[in-house]
Order: sequence, then C-alpha cells, then structure tokens
Amino acid sequence: MSPLYARHKRTTLAIATAVAAGALISAGMATSASATPAPAAAKTPAAAPAMLSASAHTSLIKQAQADAPETAQQIGLGAKEKLVVKDVVKDLDGTVHTRYERTYAGLPVLGGDLVVHTSKAGKTEGVTKANKATIKVASLTPKLTPAKAEKQAVSAAKALGSAQSTADGARKVIWAGSGTPVLAYETVVGGLQDDGTPNQLHVITDAATGKKLFEYQGIENATGTGKTLYSGTVSLDTTLSGSTYQLTDATRGGHKTYNLAHKTSGTGTLFTDADNVWGTGAASSSSTDQTAAADAAYGAQETWDFYKNTFGRNGIKNNGVGAYSRVHYGNSYVNAFWDDSCFCMTYGDGSGNTHPLTALDVAGHEMSHGVTSNTAGLNYSGESGGLNEATSDIFGTGVEFYANNSTDKGDYLIGEKININGDGTPLRYMDKPSKDGGSADYWSSSVGNLDVHYSSGVANHFFYLLSEGSGAKTVNGVSYNSPTYNGSTVTGIGRDKALQIWYKALTTYFTSTTNYKSARTGTLSAAAALYGSGSTEYNAVAAAWSAVNVS
Repeated sequence: MSPLYARHKRTTLAIATAVAAGALISAGMATSASATPAPAAAKTPAAAPAMLSASAHTSLIKQAQADAPETAQQIGLGAKEKLVVKDVVKDLDGTVHTRYERTYAGLPVLGGDLVVHTSKAGKTEGVTKANKATIKVASLTPKLTPAKAEKQAVSAAKALGSAQSTADGARKVIWAGSGTPVLAYETVVGGLQDDGTPNQLHVITDAATGKKLFEYQGIENATGTGKTLYSGTVSLDTTLSGSTYQLTDATRGGHKTYNLAHKTSGTGTLFTDADNVWGTGAASSSSTDQTAAADAAYGAQETWDFYKNTFGRNGIKNNGVGAYSRVHYGNSYVNAFWDDSCFCMTYGDGSGNTHPLTALDVAGHEMSHGVTSNTAGLNYSGESGGLNEATSDIFGTGVEFYANNSTDKGDYLIGEKININGDGTPLRYMDKPSKDGGSADYWSSSVGNLDVHYSSGVANHFFYLLSEGSGAKTVNGVSYNSPTYNGSTVTGIGRDKALQIWYKALTTYFTSTTNYKSARTGTLSAAAALYGSGSTEYNAVAAAWSAVNVS
C-alpha cells in the first residue's frame, strides 16, 4: 500500500509495494465519451510496446506459461525452480518481454523475479534478473516457528506506530531480495498505520536465525458533467440505470466511484444522481458531497486515457479491467493511497474534511502505483522504493500534461493543488527536489536510508533534466531552475520521449530490486531499444543520470 506522501516535521502528511457532455446512448449504457484527444505523435519506434487487446494479452500469458518449463531450462535454472508468468509485453517489432516470478521447491521466491527478452523469431536475447545469485538452500526445514516470526512482525509494526496490529500468518518463502537466497518467513501485519492509513506491513524473517531481513509497506500511498474542485467543469462518462445515473465508466473497464462516508473499511456506496451533474465545484465536509467524487472519476478517466494513448496500455493490469475509487475515507484523513488487495484508489478529505486529496496528478500518482505493482513490482523500501514513488510522480505528471486542462495545467510540481503544507507550496518539486525540505537532489550512498518519498527525488530530478534540461526555464507559466551535481549542462529531449523511455524501462528492464545504478542501466537499455545506442536520446539519458550523480 503506497500513500501519497510521507509525514515530515513541516507537514502533517504521509503519501507505497504497487490508475463529456455527450448524448446518452440508451438506458443502461454508458454515455458517449469525449476523452482528451491524444497529442500528435512522432514516428513510433519499433521497440515501443504494441497495443494488445485483452484477449491477445491473455493468450500471450497462457502461451508463455505453457512454455515456462522449457524456458526455465534454457536460461539455466535449477531442477527445483519453476517459472510463473506475471506479465507479457510485446513490442511493435515482435520482440516479447516476459516477466516471471519464481518458485523453489514449491516455495515463492521473493526477489527472484526476472524478465526474458525474446526476438520475433523466438530466440532468447537476454535475461534481466532481480538477483543473479544461484538459489541453493541446504534445508527447507525452519528452525524458527511461525508463531515467533509472527510475533516479531507484529512488534516491528508496533515500533512504527501501528495500531490494532494483527498478523495474517507467516508463510515459508525463499528470500532472494538481497545477497544469498535463504529460507525465510513472510508475515503480513494488518491494522492501521500511525496516520490512519490501512496497514499491510510485510516483514521477512530468516527462518534459521530469526533475524529480520527486510520489511516494506504494501499500501501505496493514491455522459455527465463533473463540477470538480481542482479541474473545473469536466465531462465524465457515466451510466444510466433506469432513471438514475451511476458514476460508472463503462468505456474504461467499468471504473466505479464509491462513497465511504467517512468510514475506513468496505467498498462504500456507488455514487448515483438524478440529473447527471456531479458536484458543485466547491469543497464540502458533507459525507454525501459529490465534488470529490467528480474529481476522482475525472482523474481515473484521464489516467486510463493517458496510459492507453501514450503507451498502448489497456488499464492498470493491461487487461481492460478498470479499478475503482473510494472517496471520503476516514475523518479529516490527509492522504491518498493505492491498495493492491482491493485494486482500488482511496482518497481522504484532508484537513477539516474540506481539502480532498483528489487532484489530477494525485489520482495519476496513485493509479500508477498499480501499474508498477503489475510490472516491475519495485520493493517499497530503500532505493527501489524511491524509484517506485518517483515512477508514480513521473506518470502522475504525465497524466496532468496529457489532460491539457486549463484549470490544472501540466507542471513539474506534485500535489500543488491540494495545498498540504497550508502555505500554497506543492508537495514535491521535480526540477530541484530539495526545495521541499526533505528530498534528495542527487544520489549518495545514504539515499536509500531516506523515506521513499524523499529518496524519489533523485529519479524525479533525472526525469526533469531528461525532459527539459538544466538551468532556468518556464513551462506553462511556471518557472523552474534545475541544477546539476557535476556542473554540467543537460539538454532535454522532451517529455514525450522521456516518458517512453521510463515506461519501457519499467515494463521490460526493471525488477523488484532495481536500485539507482541499475535504473541507469535499464533506462539506457530502453533508450537504445527505442532510439538506438549512441543516439541523442541515449546520450541524454546518460548525461541526465550523471547530472544527479548516478554513474
């Protein structure tokens, strides 16, 4: 579960391991869409992902799973190892990138994920592994009891300030997230985090020594007319059932928007309306307020269209199925989060229940945690956690620019509309991340020790430099001035190309354990595949990473 931000002394907030006023067609049918038109595209590189129908995507996954035993042999896995297909990406040139999870003697291997790259002719061209170490565990009999592992996990959660902490039960796994793979327990602790966000703390414990090996948070902190709080009056695709309109978007995988009415559990009640005009454009503390729902539905709509029209991705899981949104979570809850367990976005109403965290870039940020979870699965801790958060900031920014909304223009600021700090400043800055008082501008050996919302600064800075370049610049009326670690001058290649490079790296070269050094390698591989090794784009990627001290 990933919240939108992390609490810092200067704020009260914390946000993790990862989505038209047209005529109604007929009763029970979705109203016609007036999605934001895709921007004019340049010639698409052959290595760009192909847009697949849900059935074609499913067929590729089934075929890859059928071929998994042979693939395991081809790439040199041991007799006790098996591959389980997680996702398949097919490029326009026919290259296929198959992402696998692994098992060892029937046990899940955490950190054992890998991607096999296969040419159109079926030849294996390379393998990207989260951990290159050979898996060879001497004994599968644990010395530690499951009960002790659970107790230690609950203690770890309480030490972080969690309340109502209960363990789901410890399961045996192979931990390959770092170093030599070992037999371990994974325990998931529920309850509530110290700010009221639901808790899904995953604790990995060595089954022989009882030592805590790793922990990460599973919660990743998030036609009618919508009168939104942040994006003005917008068009929303809705559904008519009888004489009642429902905030259900049948054109985008059936996305629904629910009202939790200040509760903290359950799905909530589907928003309905008599005249198909949602919200008032003003904030309200009422638990039946539709304005926050209009913002959430608009954010989901634009995020879906951004991924589809920019990358050919058919929903968060690339299977044509929409997630759902829940608004009015808790009482004065100052956060938003994505939750894999419900496949949903959840938004709090903020201070006084009148500052909902439903701005467009926040919606894009939260749903992008779902995309990360269903692709690279970046661990929500250390440097990989920072990359996870940065990915959501990068694509949340992409959504904002894509929507081309005159009320909420695209910018390289995160959460600038929700005013979390109470002084009109944004939550994060991509051109110079340290302006928020906590984020890192450049990589250092200690950056992985920062909260993931602050270690994300390195990748956010990289993306800004790759898109816009260094120095002073004004974009959509916002002034930026981006420095470099080495005093170099970086020339940007444009946001569109930078987005394509990051998406390809995420979906085909990043794994659960990717750190900043391997992110550099992955994005260079993506740039080479898309634009050619030694191209202007490739060289710009290298220069932008060097400018944030990643070599």
